[in-house]
Amino acid sequence: MKADDVARYLQDHPQFFEQYHELLAHLYVPHPHGGRAISITERQILTLREKGRTLESKLSELLRFGEDNDVISTRVHALSIALMTAGSFDAVMNALREQLSEGFSVPHTALRLWNSVLTRDSEVFLPVDEGVRVFANEARQPYCGPVNNLGVEGWFGEAASAVQSIALVPLRRDARVVGLLALGANDDARFVPDMGTLYLERIGELLGAALIRELG
Repeated sequence: MKADDVARYLQDHPQFFEQYHELLAHLYVPHPHGGRAISITERQILTLREKGRTLESKLSELLRFGEDNDVISTRVHALSIALMTAGSFDAVMNALREQLSEGFSVPHTALRLWNSVLTRDSEVFLPVDEGVRVFANEARQPYCGPVNNLGVEGWFGEAASAVQSIALVPLRRDARVVGLLALGANDDARFVPDMGTLYLERIGELLGAALIRELG
């Protein structure tokens, strides 16, 4: 009889060890970490302990993620209040930069708007390359990662050379893209391709609503 046949038999006949329970005290298997042989019962206990440690580690990780999300949610809420209470276009821009810098520790923030009926004397309304517009229109979610070939890092002015990673958040009015928010970091691990973008999307929605309110 092959080992597979034995395993299948025991799976199909769980009452086997009820009928031959004394075998449990006399069957020995190798210790999972080498060394002496141990009983099946002791091996089961070790297996359960290892599973318990694995579950405990996963639970700790989930709790840590939950705590991090609570912190981010609090910061997004503060940004929401700041944008809601801003009484002008300049106030919206100041609130955005202040909240992203102090609340989210984002050192570099830049913004470009287009397709707006009203404009202001601000770099925010400077012309952008067609490639940037195409990128923003086609993006299904914010881009996070190293500086790409769009040239957006130039929006950060003198700080452009220090930027190692960026996040690009399209701003929409209804279904139409009206601008792009660029966030820059001096750390290449701050914005990475596999990071979650939910909160970036929320920030983009909040900023878009505040700008639409001020620009009409």
